[in-house]
Amino acid sequence: MTTDFSLPDYLDHRKKLIENHLFSYFPEETGEYGAICAAVRYSLLAGGKRIRPVLCLAAAEATSGKIEEAMPAACALEMIHTYSLIHDDLPAMDNDDYRRGRLTSHKVFGEDMAVLAGDALLTEAFRTLTDRDKMPATHPERILNVAGEIAEAAGYRGMVGGQALDVRAVEKQGDLENLYAIHRHKTGALLRVSLRAGAMIAGAKPEALTALTAYGERIGLAFQIADDMLNVEGDQKLMGKKTGSDAKQGKVTFPGLIGMEASRARAVDLVAGAIAFLDGFDEKAMPLRAIAHYIMDRKS
Repeated sequence: MTTDFSLPDYLDHRKKLIENHLFSYFPEETGEYGAICAAVRYSLLAGGKRIRPVLCLAAAEATSGKIEEAMPAACALEMIHTYSLIHDDLPAMDNDDYRRGRLTSHKVFGEDMAVLAGDALLTEAFRTLTDRDKMPATHPERILNVAGEIAEAAGYRGMVGGQALDVRAVEKQGDLENLYAIHRHKTGALLRVSLRAGAMIAGAKPEALTALTAYGERIGLAFQIADDMLNVEGDQKLMGKKTGSDAKQGKVTFPGLIGMEASRARAVDLVAGAIAFLDGFDEKAMPLRAIAHYIMDRKS
């Protein structure tokens, strides 16, 4: 990695690489699977930052692994993330009409197909993770451990549990402790496991895995604080969805509890703390250092 490293170029290259692989997992279908594949592809290939798979690949690189071996896990993580967005947008959840600048899945395909598209993505994620042909050089035990950790991060102990806390928080007065718990599970768990998955596939040493876990915990919370702030003051055109929806729905957010300036200061501290955990890594971790700043400074 050279000193003239460009994060925009890095993200663009990794995003294209990831999307080429995602295309291959859900090809265009005209037969009996055509309807469900169309619904899946609509959301999966709609763009987005691809930050979870990028983090997975970056963690593999930072621990001297090969991105080819980490790619199936990276794609599985994006499938899980996309499924969660489809379900979050449903009328029973956030009831959003737009995502990434276009109509949400249930607005195009109906609520029934949107639910099924999410189900298909979650299931395909674990089929991808456990396909030995896609990771021939990776020890089966590593694959099993990665699949287990991703399942935990995506399930009731992680993302799903965080969503459940979030739904309940709308119904009662939230507090800062509860908000931390929501974000640590709903957003942080999948971001953290993205780093761990890439490092585990690369065979990272325990101390490196511990450092990346701590980095992931901090950028996960910073990411959600930034999201909360963007919902207040973000550019609707850049974000591809309406702003101000959190306040209208009575959601508990960092700006709502502690204000914008305190939220921004907290995110800055979290980013600095995250980067400090990368002190033991060499220049191969430069993308992770840059991504931490990007998470705070992004506009969408």
